[in-house]
Amino acid sequence: MVDIESDGPIPGDYSMICFGAVLVEPELNKTFYGQLRPISEQWLPDALQISGFSREETLSFAEPQQVMQNFADWLARESCGKPFFISDNNGFDWQFINWYFHHFLGHNPFGFSSTNLGSLYKGLERDMFTNFKHLRKTRHTHHPVDDARGNAEALLAIKEQYDLKIKL
Repeated sequence: MVDIESDGPIPGDYSMICFGAVLVEPELNKTFYGQLRPISEQWLPDALQISGFSREETLSFAEPQQVMQNFADWLARESCGKPFFISDNNGFDWQFINWYFHHFLGHNPFGFSSTNLGSLYKGLERDMFTNFKHLRKTRHTHHPVDDARGNAEALLAIKEQYDLKIKL
């Protein structure tokens, strides 16, 4: 389960500021957190404010290539086989993770696809207007590890409620 925070709406023109990942298993104790130095001079104050960091703070973060390599190494170490990307808003989170992996490492360990947790839940409920967020236990704080953990908790609850087949 992955969550990202950025300083704008798209990768390349704007920067991924931080991201978190939680391996989906009952304990939810295997996590990754990365803070990345901006790659662009462009940034939107309102977007950056969500992360809780100032522009000055982000300029002291680690080089994106090293953070992405650390994440790839963590995925290789913690995943059983090819990792599976899932997030609350994969249209947003995926575009940044995918772009950063390809731009800085030349490949994406997740491959070329992702899954949206909200869409999965809507399909299981057979209701396009329902929402899974009541299944989170961890408060949504916009710290990406907290948010990924809450979404992982929801996925585990969905697994139990619907006998969903996921590899733990």
